[in-house]
Amino acid sequence: MLAEGGSFMKGMLMGSLFCLVLSLLGSFSPRTERRTEDHHHHHIKAPSKDELGHLGDSQMQTLTNQVRVSCVIMVQPKILTFWATALDTWSKHCDKAVFYTSESSKALEAVDLAEEDEWARLRKALKHAYEHAGDLRWFFIARPTTFAIIENLKYLLLTKDPSEPFYLGKSMKSGELEYVAYDSGIVLSHEALRRLVNIFPDDDKCPERGRALWKLDEDKQLAVCLKYTGVFAENGEDAHGKGLFNSKNVESLITESMKSNPTNVVEGCCSDMAVTFNGMSPNQMQVMMYGVYRLRPYGHDFHDILKFDPPEGSDND
Repeated sequence: MLAEGGSFMKGMLMGSLFCLVLSLLGSFSPRTERRTEDHHHHHIKAPSKDELGHLGDSQMQTLTNQVRVSCVIMVQPKILTFWATALDTWSKHCDKAVFYTSESSKALEAVDLAEEDEWARLRKALKHAYEHAGDLRWFFIARPTTFAIIENLKYLLLTKDPSEPFYLGKSMKSGELEYVAYDSGIVLSHEALRRLVNIFPDDDKCPERGRALWKLDEDKQLAVCLKYTGVFAENGEDAHGKGLFNSKNVESLITESMKSNPTNVVEGCCSDMAVTFNGMSPNQMQVMMYGVYRLRPYGHDFHDILKFDPPEGSDND
């Protein structure tokens, strides 16, 4: 009986120690090459109309021409319909769109990375995007299940300097780690991607294969690696502080707003300048494409100060 009691106590002790280890790992926060105080921005807001009003026509045109986006879209043959839909809809509005796959597909063109592990595949895709960036200085990383309005992303980035380390989207928190949610799209400036690619070879700070007791999702792995270089997650917002990157679809957001804000559903739902939505079927993405780019009230002028022209030779809407 005494022996059984001793075994029970040993089990309790081992269980407590295991929980302690899990707790410590959950709150893991790596050191960074730069101190947190050097991080100047946390909530990244789109410029207001008043701010744009202070810019001259030539300055406005220069900024408009400079904001060009390379889209890094991670696909797999098992979600071929989403892949085909992204190709046929929003990705046409990227200045450059490259699809990266785990294995080749005869149906659609993509860069075959021949890698099953999602984090290792994302690393390879980002390295390839950086090495083939040309004069592009902004990078948008997304799954094909995300619907993006690239012109709104360009508006958000209009006055931002890509030589600064921007890492933004929908900012989330897991323990002490802040990260940008993959499902709502991730934006990296050229400087942030440069730092990331440079730390990839350092297996202690940014391992290609996870070493934890459990596997971290790719967005958290990305945040850990970037944090070591002094780059931190930012929340993308409009001029009024509303989030621009959504991890849900429009229908879900409206339904939630009807419950929480029944007297002003649209105002409580989403920003007018939303960049992304997620969780839509391919058919719903086609409907979104119609609503965003094709449906127009006759005779109505939105009085937009800026115009983002489509990439040359593009057959976008």
